[in-house]
Amino acid sequence: MMPQKIVILTGAGISAESGLGTFRAEGGLWAEHRIEDVATPEGFARNPQLVMDFYNARRAQAAAASPNAGHEALARLEAGFSGEVILITQNVDDLHEKAGSQRVMHMHGALTGALCGACEHRWPAPDRMSPGDSCPQCNAPAARPDIVWFGEMPYDMDEIFDHLSGADLFVSIGTSGNVYPAAGFVAEARRHGAQTIEFNLEPSEVGSQFDDIRLGPATRTLPDWVAEVLGS
Repeated sequence: MMPQKIVILTGAGISAESGLGTFRAEGGLWAEHRIEDVATPEGFARNPQLVMDFYNARRAQAAAASPNAGHEALARLEAGFSGEVILITQNVDDLHEKAGSQRVMHMHGALTGALCGACEHRWPAPDRMSPGDSCPQCNAPAARPDIVWFGEMPYDMDEIFDHLSGADLFVSIGTSGNVYPAAGFVAEARRHGAQTIEFNLEPSEVGSQFDDIRLGPATRTLPDWVAEVLGS
């Protein structure tokens, strides 16, 4: 039976083929920086310049990157599917938007955004952020990247779990299955009766919970799957 609601989770694997480094792969971002130094509130408090430099570099890298055939396939699915497609990403780049996806939920924030640590106002991030940048809303010198760091709550979790509870099909693409709460999405979707598919280079840590696993580069597997779903 054709699903009426497809909920999709994407992780670093889909952006890796656009040249954006994953965190956990050999030689990845965590090989160059300790998580505690660049991706925690404590690290930011300890050395804000290091953290700003890290995200300034990532912002420039993401701005120069182009979406790949995997991103483009998901945009085609959203545009051509007769039901509802919800796209949730753990990625902080904007490659889904560049490919044409309209409804993207960034559960871990976005490199294109800035956040005030004092009043939680959000605004578009400049190309380069500096420690002590002021908030345009309250003028506090408390600007930081609008990124969910380790130890912080991902965005839109209530809405995400509402979508998972209503999904007919849950699709996970390029995620490690190591990081919760996202690693628990497949179990939540299954609990409500959804069929589940994983797309990855190799099965994730939670791969045994999926009804179907399709291995290979997302640039090859996703266009084939979207063509199946759209009947083209």
